Amino acid sequence: MQEGVCPILGIVRIYRLKQRDDRVKTNKKRLCVGILAHVDAGKTTLSEALLYTCGVIRSLGRVDNQDAFLDTYAMEKERGITIFSKQAVLQTDELEISLLDTPGHVDFSAEMERTLQVLDYAILVVSGMDGVQGHTRTLWQLLDRYRVPTFLFVNKMDQPGTDAQTLLAELKETLSDGCTDFGTEDKNDLYENAALCAEDLLDTFLETGEVAEEEIAELIRERKLFPCYFGSALKMDGVDRLLSGITTYTKSPKYGTDFGARVFKILRDIQGNRLTYLKVTGGDLSVKDLVDYMPQEKESVRLSEKVNQIRIYSGEKFEAVDCAPAGCVCAVTGLTATYPGQGLGVQEDAVEPLLEPVLTYRMELPDEVHPAAFLPKLRMLSEEDPMLHIVWSEELQEIQVQVMGKVQLEILQTLIKDRFNVLVTFGAGRIVYKETIADRVEGVGHFEPLRHYAEVHLILEPGEPGSGVQCLLGCSEEQLDRNWQRLILTHLEERTHRGVLTGSALTDVKITVAGGRAHQKHTEGGDFRQATYRAVRQGLMQAQSVLLEPYYDFVLEVPAENVGRAMTDMSQKEAEVSSPQLHGDTAVLKGRGPVSTLWDYAGELAAYTKGEGHLSCVTGGYGPCHNAQEVIEQNGYDPEEDMANPTGSVFCSHGSGFYVEWDKVPEYMHVESVLDPGSAVEYEQYAWTEYQIRRERKESEGEQWIGVDEVDAILDRTFNANKKEGFTPHKGISHRTRRNVGQPSVREYGQSAKKPAVKKEKYLLVDGYNVIFAWEELNELAKVNIDGARGRLMDILCDYQGIRKCNLIVVFDAYRVQGHPTEILDYHNIHVVYTKEAETADQFIEKFAHENGAKYDVTVATSDGLEQIIIRGQGCGLISAREFEKEVASVQAHVRTRLEEQRSGGNTLLDSLSQEERDAIEVFREKEENKQNYAKVFLEKE
Repeated sequence: MQEGVCPILGIVRIYRLKQRDDRVKTNKKRLCVGILAHVDAGKTTLSEALLYTCGVIRSLGRVDNQDAFLDTYAMEKERGITIFSKQAVLQTDELEISLLDTPGHVDFSAEMERTLQVLDYAILVVSGMDGVQGHTRTLWQLLDRYRVPTFLFVNKMDQPGTDAQTLLAELKETLSDGCTDFGTEDKNDLYENAALCAEDLLDTFLETGEVAEEEIAELIRERKLFPCYFGSALKMDGVDRLLSGITTYTKSPKYGTDFGARVFKILRDIQGNRLTYLKVTGGDLSVKDLVDYMPQEKESVRLSEKVNQIRIYSGEKFEAVDCAPAGCVCAVTGLTATYPGQGLGVQEDAVEPLLEPVLTYRMELPDEVHPAAFLPKLRMLSEEDPMLHIVWSEELQEIQVQVMGKVQLEILQTLIKDRFNVLVTFGAGRIVYKETIADRVEGVGHFEPLRHYAEVHLILEPGEPGSGVQCLLGCSEEQLDRNWQRLILTHLEERTHRGVLTGSALTDVKITVAGGRAHQKHTEGGDFRQATYRAVRQGLMQAQSVLLEPYYDFVLEVPAENVGRAMTDMSQKEAEVSSPQLHGDTAVLKGRGPVSTLWDYAGELAAYTKGEGHLSCVTGGYGPCHNAQEVIEQNGYDPEEDMANPTGSVFCSHGSGFYVEWDKVPEYMHVESVLDPGSAVEYEQYAWTEYQIRRERKESEGEQWIGVDEVDAILDRTFNANKKEGFTPHKGISHRTRRNVGQPSVREYGQSAKKPAVKKEKYLLVDGYNVIFAWEELNELAKVNIDGARGRLMDILCDYQGIRKCNLIVVFDAYRVQGHPTEILDYHNIHVVYTKEAETADQFIEKFAHENGAKYDVTVATSDGLEQIIIRGQGCGLISAREFEKEVASVQAHVRTRLEEQRSGGNTLLDSLSQEERDAIEVFREKEENKQNYAKVFLEKE
């Protein structure tokens, strides 16, 4: 088709029609190629040159002019950097390339890393003026990790002072000895370098003096040889040679016939449609095909969703197609729960990303925006960028954002404003710490409330740096069935486990399922979840925990006269540096140091070098924290107060569950220890011991409820579990010391320090039906008429309130009444609450205690054991139904006695007062008489 056929639509439309014709040709080589570079190396300019050479665009765009074909977002045009990866399709007579342009700024490296998962080949752009920079090394490491064959284009060779041979030597030294100049006319050096990569090729080269193109292409595919091209993308120099080399020295991947795809990005278009960007890695994908997959949330059910549309993007425009063959990169609509890195069909999920955020900021919302309502919108952004970690802190009641750097934070602020029309600000940044362990321990978790049972034994040991949390099976099926073992493994992998030093995420730990036990009748899936979580925490409490902080690998360039100051600064900032290398008047220092000390050093560097110094930092993983003890003390985290991550276990004896603190669990566990088999105690022995303890507990006439003393003991064990001693912490390693059990102490639940007693307004909450069925009189009445029993209780409580003068609330269940809202009535001098549908009286009382336990003096009358633990944990008072009955009877008897005394003795009102009160009244009477006498005398004189 000629260009003049459709002047209105222009070249893009012509390109699309040409593309449809070319796809019919089956002999075309189809490749997915990505472009990577350090920021300002000329990556976008090279993309423009390739697009222009292949006829996709009519004129070259410029980043400076804000008209680059692939910089489609306003933020990218304003800042002159690539923020989001883009796709363009290039066509030649022999080649079809899906070109993916990736961000070059270090803050958006995660976006680039996700793109690497789908690349067949990569083009690494190096600035001829700057050579190999810090981020270039990071890109090279990532390319090696994902085994992506790489072509190198050394750009800006038109600038004065650039030399191809010098740069090639630097590439060989810093990246790989396989870097070879492919742009020269003389092929002898090319053949010789290729032959040195394999012995069989060397023999062939010595015999024939050349190496076949097919063999060279195989060496490139195996990452043994790296073609290098030198030129200037701005002046179109060397671009055609690069494109020719890609055509000649690449191989099409081989794909299977079964459908498979790899998801690498999630976005939303301007209409709000959710787009899943993927590469088809097997078979083909057609519109209206059903795709079965499992969402990222472990507890989700498997989904089967229909593909509504397949789009092939080129810049900001796309072509809708009916079918995407293997090797095609496209965006599809209709999939609602996919995530980057996910494998669809026969394709496996990608490995965990290497790069991760190192800074965390508190998000500050406008007053009119509620965090709970705004959080789901932020989840949409984190879905599009998995490295943007959105965290809701329950303890601090705030939204926290984890990012790679300040530039990403500024982009996020603009994105939120554009997408949701909300202007957010951010507080001071903090470091994202992590934790690991330094020794091998066995963690035991037991969960056995009444009619539940599960026990889990785990071996926790240090893993390789950067390995994350690895979960393995190491238990025989004779000891624990395979289905239970896999369930434990699922629970280990479904959450981020928190350390015990600062509550930071656990990493670099290998966890092996070593043993466990299930009950044939009572075990349910949720039991093993609880036992697994507790086993991890119990093991961490025993282990030598290590606090980790993120590190930067840096290259520091300063004038030679400032090298002394720079080395002194690095020493003070706990950084390790190599000996300075002098290049003319510039000294180069390479090293590694904590992010916490280096993240704001660039401004200080510019000040004392008068702008001539340069610091290039890339994330270098995690290492031991240089000031661990200081960070731990500032954080103030107490693992025993983390109720969402309990360290102890729950055992059962004589039909009732009881809590065992973490360091006592080995004395009660049912399965013998894997590391020390002699530490286990037989079930009969520990059951008898617990029975002896529980037998001494005072109960109210056989009523089965948990006393206040026992509730306090359970909570005290939860908040103040013993800790190990005898370990001397060293740099980066901290351990908790065991407190003296014999030393008396007073604990105020939920408070960090004692405060002077403040008189608080008193509230009494009564669990209505619990009391009715516990009191014999009311229970008998309820058998005849439940309404009558309820009315009788309210009358009794009215009398009681009139004497005690407290705020009395009686709560009745109405959760089975369909559509019933929460109903609050005033009955004489008390308040009556009927709960809403699906809400029990227990839940209402627990909610009231949680919200008001700190503000008021709250007491709850109930005999529900589990409710008592929760209520007592909020700092509220407890009274059982039977004890409350005695209290009411005692008050009534006292009132009756006083009334009878007054009636029988003919006492006046003054007789019921104390002597002090009567004396005060007598003094007042005498004063009044004196006033009257004085007034009488005064009137007589008048």
